[in-house]
Amino acid sequence: MTSTTPPTTTDPNPASTLTAAALADLRAALPGAVVVPDDERWAALATPWNLAVASRPAAVVDARSADDVVAAVRAAHRHGLRVAVRSTGHGAVEGLDGALLVHTGRLDECVVHPDGWARAGAGVRWQQVLEAAAPHGLVGAAGSSPHVGVVGYTTGGGLGPLARSVGLASDLVRAFEVVTGDGVLRRATRFEHPDLFWALRGGKGAAGIVTAVEMDLVPLGRFLGGALWFDGADAAAVLHTWRTWSADLPEAATTSVALVQLPPMPGVPEPLAGRLTVSVRFVWTGDPADGEQRLAPMRGAAAPLIDGVRLLTGPELGSVHADPVDPLPAAETSDLLRELPAEAVDALLAVAGPGSRSPQAIVEIRQLGGAVGRRPEEGDAVDHRDAAYTLNVIGMLVPPVADLVGPHGEAVRSALAPWTTGGLLPNFAAAPGEQRLARAYDDGTRARLSAVADRYDPDAVLRDGLAPVRTRRL
Repeated sequence: MTSTTPPTTTDPNPASTLTAAALADLRAALPGAVVVPDDERWAALATPWNLAVASRPAAVVDARSADDVVAAVRAAHRHGLRVAVRSTGHGAVEGLDGALLVHTGRLDECVVHPDGWARAGAGVRWQQVLEAAAPHGLVGAAGSSPHVGVVGYTTGGGLGPLARSVGLASDLVRAFEVVTGDGVLRRATRFEHPDLFWALRGGKGAAGIVTAVEMDLVPLGRFLGGALWFDGADAAAVLHTWRTWSADLPEAATTSVALVQLPPMPGVPEPLAGRLTVSVRFVWTGDPADGEQRLAPMRGAAAPLIDGVRLLTGPELGSVHADPVDPLPAAETSDLLRELPAEAVDALLAVAGPGSRSPQAIVEIRQLGGAVGRRPEEGDAVDHRDAAYTLNVIGMLVPPVADLVGPHGEAVRSALAPWTTGGLLPNFAAAPGEQRLARAYDDGTRARLSAVADRYDPDAVLRDGLAPVRTRRL
């Protein structure tokens, strides 16, 4: 690890302009790692996974080590630059114009220890961890899309297909290695910098750029999981059955239900292409025979188009949700629900079910509770653990529906408003701003995150879409 002596801040410039002197300094400190718009590497590094998010950084640092991240942050101090961070770009937000973007995709260390834990660099995706863990009968608390980066997902809590059984990904973290906004590489655990450890479990990039994470894995070799797919015409029967069925599930089960419209394109099964379907996702961590019995009422709700529930291994976890892998232009909204009465299901069907002419690709409800509802003993920055469900709406910003997606997404939110809490989870609906912060964190958590950021990033060098908005002290 690099020196823990903080740098001296000189001549900070709140305009965050990449001057010729600043560019020369960066290139001297990071030979070969500084990428500008005329570099052939620019598109791959500056373009986020969500192609609808505008991304216009002044330059990109293609970091190859934690020391490169330190050097980038310290150079930003010297020249008054703001710093943002990205790896896969799944959680990209707007508002990074003129920032120095630190890209951590090359920090690809991935080590699984057979006794039940792993270390992953900031460039590692969950699929790599799942594949390395499987030979040891272990699995990680990955998300619905294992192609998402481990670090960004985990610092936002991390709600995946195993969540009701094992908790959020952040609940399983042992340690972070993080370059804080003052340009120092630190190790944060329950015992070392515990305030920073608290903030990084749910607070996203409030005070630092995580370069590696160490986390517990779960002893789970093979498990029952997958999705049942039904015709959209059966949406009412399926959703109402799912509502009552899921209410009685034990923690061994994690489930969600989604109204899905997939285009006719390569990779989309013919029975699902170009039509409204309903997907019931299900993972069972107990005895598979018990899981089959538990699933029987959903199999009987209607005749499935596809029954994809079977014994899985960790590397197959992504098949449960079958999220897209390739970059797309998408718009997403999210809410939390306190309950899901029959009236709420009817309201959802009216606005997004058969005959609604919904332009959305996915309208999903995920059941929470179980281990998700229990905060770790040492605390964290994940609020709203008492919510019962998440509501997520995702639309593709492509012709002919691009102009319809946003207004319709708000219509879905409005229809479910009587049952929403007003909150959201940090990883959902990537968008910056104070309103989003107020929804993701309660007043006490926001104040504590801001205090941690003031301590470790006193000059507000870091610019993360979820970090508390603070004014540089010049």
